Amino acid sequence: MDVEKIEGLWTHLHWLTVLAEQGSYTAAASRLGVSKAAMSQRISELERAAGISLVQRTTRSVRLTEAGQRLVEDTRGHYAQIASSFSSVRELAGVARGLIRVTAPVAFARQQLVPQLPAFMRANPEVRVQLEVSDRIASLATEGFDLAIRHSAEAPDTHVAWKLCPTHSVIVATRAYLRRRGTPATPEDLSAHDCLFYPRPTGGGMWSFERKTARKTAATPVILPVNGQFSANNSETLRDAALDDMGIALLPDFTAQAAVQAGKLAVVLPDWRVTGAFAEQLYVVRPYASHVPRAVSLFVNYLRDRFADGFPLE
Repeated sequence: MDVEKIEGLWTHLHWLTVLAEQGSYTAAASRLGVSKAAMSQRISELERAAGISLVQRTTRSVRLTEAGQRLVEDTRGHYAQIASSFSSVRELAGVARGLIRVTAPVAFARQQLVPQLPAFMRANPEVRVQLEVSDRIASLATEGFDLAIRHSAEAPDTHVAWKLCPTHSVIVATRAYLRRRGTPATPEDLSAHDCLFYPRPTGGGMWSFERKTARKTAATPVILPVNGQFSANNSETLRDAALDDMGIALLPDFTAQAAVQAGKLAVVLPDWRVTGAFAEQLYVVRPYASHVPRAVSLFVNYLRDRFADGFPLE
């Protein structure tokens, strides 16, 4: 095949690498911003030009043949370098532009991240943000995400990471519930209450406390089982149950903040620190890359500035 014909297939080759990463025509088409039919047509054209099948198609998924996989492995790095070089040239104009794909935990995204997006996008009108809200730990490199917000005890060593802000756990209930059932003075008092908790295989939950005034080296944790009529594996759901006077909930501060500040929920056991329930740090992470788009860098700095103070409850 002559050079001109090969040059005419450069786009086709790039689309094949995206198909390999995404694992389906639908996902690859969405990633590229084209129709599924256009995606299928380009791959068929590439196969005809190569004279060999590059993709194995089934009703549920696609998988590259040995020839297709070899083609992707030989060309993927070149396309990544082209994309990086082009981004560098575009940013010489000094204007942030392009798509930022972000994944973030459900409760944090809904309660904290989404309300911060309008100001950033007004300040950067040529930047688009695509947010995946999920508690699933996504693979940034293989799924094409530029950034992830991670609620974690420590930064993942497989990515570039920045501390976003500290976070802590809090025990809350409505004042109506506390008037009806009494206000716990010690963690042990929780045994007489309906507690709203993350379910465990045993059916109940275990909460751990330390006195805030105790020295860390001498602190003896109080670990006790809690039970109640309702449990859920989502902090927003537990918060909503607490707002309906169903019991005392253990939540991350970013989920409880708005309701506490509005006076809808009251902090219970304020002299005690909850330990081991949720991670105490939020990170923003990105894959390792030789070039970071200006839009991504601006977005990271914006988030770090907006969340620098954490989530005060007063």
